[in-house]
Amino acid sequence: MQHEILAHYFLQGDEQGAEDYIKTLLEKHPRAYLYEDIITPAMYYVGELWERNEISVADEHLATAICDFVLSKIDSESGPVSRRHQKNFKAMLFGVEEEQHYIGLKMVADTFKDHGWRVRYLGPDLPLDHSFTQIEKYRPDVIGISAALPYRLKTIKRLLERFSQLEWNPLIMIGGRIVKKYDLKEFESEQVMVVKDLDHLKRWFNEGREETINETS
Repeated sequence: MQHEILAHYFLQGDEQGAEDYIKTLLEKHPRAYLYEDIITPAMYYVGELWERNEISVADEHLATAICDFVLSKIDSESGPVSRRHQKNFKAMLFGVEEEQHYIGLKMVADTFKDHGWRVRYLGPDLPLDHSFTQIEKYRPDVIGISAALPYRLKTIKRLLERFSQLEWNPLIMIGGRIVKKYDLKEFESEQVMVVKDLDHLKRWFNEGREETINETS
């Protein structure tokens, strides 16, 4: 399996091997396919190995660091969106407080950039008050929050309560591994969208929200 091969490079700390393997895949597939069908499953596979105690926390951190390095290389080599295609739409993306997983969030940030959005990526583990301060300054059209584990649900609820009071009514997207494992329909509203994966996000860009609701309901 391609994602297991890539995961092996990550776990071995082989930056060059991972980069070369991904460049080979990019010759045959678009970057969106690479993100959704290769890198994401590779990191989920690493997580499963850790859950089964087949690798250590240090191994998982090493794999994440190598994956981060490769993503940064892909992003830098893709080049910025030209001013002609730059939109005025703004997105702010971050992992909720105490959430350390961030690779998926970086791929989401790249996807927004590919569609011409201005993106402010704040990384993982952002305290609620700090996120609120940044959001009021930046006034994004979309606020994307990410979480992996179920005990982040209380934090997500607190964030939604705060963000629902913003006067310009930004769309709030919830993503991360948590949406694959748990049914979060209770959180959805006109202002809140649960994003299941990068394909779901791309459909939203291309077709709008009504279409994605109809497809996933």
